[in-house]
Amino acid sequence: MDPSVIDSAVMSEIVFVVEEDPEGGLNARALGESIFTQAENMDALKEAVRDAVRCHFPDEDARPSLIRLHSVRDEVIPV
Repeated sequence: MDPSVIDSAVMSEIVFVVEEDPEGGLNARALGESIFTQAENMDALKEAVRDAVRCHFPDEDARPSLIRLHSVRDEVIPV
């Protein structure tokens, strides 16, 4: 097999947008999939995201191999 050919199943990733919850903690929402989870802190959120991805993709061959967390933070500052 040509080494320049990349197996998309091996290199696939899923992207989550991570935002602070106004009531406390963090929310993570997958882009392109119906996956949502939340947790009190980033370490707990990472584990919750992993668990949610495993549940959403029970077949390991179809499961993304990487999870990207894109943190979004809104901040208002005075002029």
